[in-house]
Amino acid sequence: MQIRYFLALSLLPNIVLANEPTTTEAPALQCVVAPPVSRSFEDRAALTNISDDQIVIISDNSNVVYNNQAEFSGDVSFSQGLRHIAADNAVLDQKEQRLNADGNLIFKDELFTITADTLEAQMSSNNATLEGAQYWLHGQQVHGDAEKLQITSDNNLLLTKTNFTTCPVGDESWLLEADMIKIDSKEEWGEIWNAKLRIAGVPVLYIPYMTVPVSDKRKSGFLFPSFSTSTTNGVEVSTPYYWNIAPEYDLTFTPDYMSSRGLYTKTEFRYLAGEKQNGQLNFEYIDSDNELSTNANRYLYHWSHQGALNKNWRVRANYTDVSDNNYFNDLNSDINQSTDNQLSRIGEASYFERNWDFNMRVQDIKVLGEEEKPYQVMPQLNFNYRSADLFEAIDFNFNSELTNFRHQDNEYNTATRLHLVPSLIWPIQGPAGSFTSEIKLLQTQYWQQNIDEDSTLEDNVSRTIPQARLHGQINFERTTQLFDEQYRQTLEPQIQYLYVGYEDQSDIGIYDTAQLQEDYYGLFRDRQYSGLDRVADANQFTLGFTTRLFDEANHERFKFSVGQIIFFEDSKVLLIDDNEEQSQSTSVLAAELDAQLYNDWFISGSVQHDTEKGENKKNEVTLDYRPSNDKLLQLSYRYVPDLLNTNTNDRVDISQAGMRTSWPISDNLYFVGNYYYDLNKSRNIETYTGVQYESCCWALRLSYHYRIKTNYDDDTSQTAMEEFDSGVYLNFVIKGLGGSGPLGVDDMLDEGLFNYRKPLYLRN
Repeated sequence: MQIRYFLALSLLPNIVLANEPTTTEAPALQCVVAPPVSRSFEDRAALTNISDDQIVIISDNSNVVYNNQAEFSGDVSFSQGLRHIAADNAVLDQKEQRLNADGNLIFKDELFTITADTLEAQMSSNNATLEGAQYWLHGQQVHGDAEKLQITSDNNLLLTKTNFTTCPVGDESWLLEADMIKIDSKEEWGEIWNAKLRIAGVPVLYIPYMTVPVSDKRKSGFLFPSFSTSTTNGVEVSTPYYWNIAPEYDLTFTPDYMSSRGLYTKTEFRYLAGEKQNGQLNFEYIDSDNELSTNANRYLYHWSHQGALNKNWRVRANYTDVSDNNYFNDLNSDINQSTDNQLSRIGEASYFERNWDFNMRVQDIKVLGEEEKPYQVMPQLNFNYRSADLFEAIDFNFNSELTNFRHQDNEYNTATRLHLVPSLIWPIQGPAGSFTSEIKLLQTQYWQQNIDEDSTLEDNVSRTIPQARLHGQINFERTTQLFDEQYRQTLEPQIQYLYVGYEDQSDIGIYDTAQLQEDYYGLFRDRQYSGLDRVADANQFTLGFTTRLFDEANHERFKFSVGQIIFFEDSKVLLIDDNEEQSQSTSVLAAELDAQLYNDWFISGSVQHDTEKGENKKNEVTLDYRPSNDKLLQLSYRYVPDLLNTNTNDRVDISQAGMRTSWPISDNLYFVGNYYYDLNKSRNIETYTGVQYESCCWALRLSYHYRIKTNYDDDTSQTAMEEFDSGVYLNFVIKGLGGSGPLGVDDMLDEGLFNYRKPLYLRN
């Protein structure tokens, strides 16, 4: 006989208990930690549809004495809202408002499940005590045992003589034992007393007191340390400390001791300014670097801020400075990598409306290792206006810029530039192509303060240049059959005619202008240089085409583009004065390829070939083998002659071959490695080898890194010659005890000078 017994009393409080979730990379590890809950209990809980202010008791047998005791036996089930208790026997003392239950006892709510030998609940004070308990957190891997588990009246959880782990049941790769654990349901943090960490059953660490997260809330405390050793830094130990100052502020302080250099400290302060703005401050410092002959102090400070003031205004700021040119080469900074040699300092405020926008900007760029400093933008004002469907067919745009250039050194010229560009655009769009006609008038005024008396620069220069551009493209399609498979092939030719008027600009200084890349898409630009100090005259015609192959599932399997510019007249405007005659009838022939060769084989490449001189200006190719998401083998090669465009005997040529791989040795063990070789100098420039083991509850990574380390010519450096640095790194993470998160294969692929770049750019 089943009896439904309703009480308007609170049985057990709802304990907020959660832990920070862990993530694993594909393929996902099969980490199943589930409590042993019977199917009949699940069915009965699901069928019980009651509110939180009612209690439903179901049992096979009962003996009820009104206003005294009620005894239940035989598959007893207590339910209140989303909380359920199952037991063999239960006694409800109505006078004392106490509930006792035992025998195959299971307690479950929406957050956790507990099995225990006995349960005693004091309903008047909402206290409950479970003896011989085992607990599991839903949706997470956290579980453990406790001699006594108490639920307090303020919804906290107290566990005595307890332990917990995130490993599957029966796997005690790591286990944290403690005399007492207190879970604060409001703060969502756990306090642990007299903790002992066991790894593979062996005690390795004793901690008298510690705190761990049981949700994604932040709390002050030490994060996981890291260990490494290298030829330049020696043995390195890093122990970060996290300080949760307030909900909108936090700070991470990392003392990093290097046996060869000394104590290196890093401080990161993050903040939120309202709902839509955020930023951070960084300060890094090492006192008397022992690796330098001068024992100089070295430092970095950085500030970044971005966000929206309201729906129209946006702000952005970024400022970084370092003590010396070789700072990023020598030290493991949190801001930049060793391959970064430019520090951008920028402050910007923008206002946006539907048809117009306004921008104010100041900018300074510090180039590490370069004696010549670029000009500062102090300030720049931009105004842009857009009007579509003028005369029902033509678009009108107006772009303007007012820029003041100044230099840190007083011996350089300064200038103010006003640039106005009205333009009319007539776009014609069709289902199979488009044709765009565009005319512009480039009006520029310079006010220059000429410092050098022998200079040819003029104090005031007015420049007016007309520009016309015609650009059209059309798409053809057909079905074709290759290798016994049906494909849809496209042919997408495009043409462009560009005319830019000529004006002598030798009386204008170079403030923000540089040569642009000559790739396939660059052939269809309307300018040859970035910036506005030089506007190259043009009378040229560009022809290019792209062809693609789509399979029956409409997946793009092949893409090839090739194009070239035909010059009707030589450009008279040069960025750098050169006495040699610059005469070319055509540009480089630029081609790009992306293709899925066969099943898991992919190729990507590009070439820029000078057809008149019969030599390559640049070419690169990458071959990928990717049989699955966690398997990769990549071979690459790149060649760039005269990287700095010096046209001298001291030019720098790049010719490098490389290999990169990520491969699972087993379900839990991964190997990642890369190797890059300089063909010109016949030497290895980088090697990275890493092995990572990852289980459901812990991860271990051991890696070796050998790379070229180029020192800039600097007062703080001992030598400007190229050096090589090698090191061994060890990372260990116990999942479920906080820290910076689990290790991953993706970040191993990004280790080193040459980060992994997926070469396939097919549109799928």
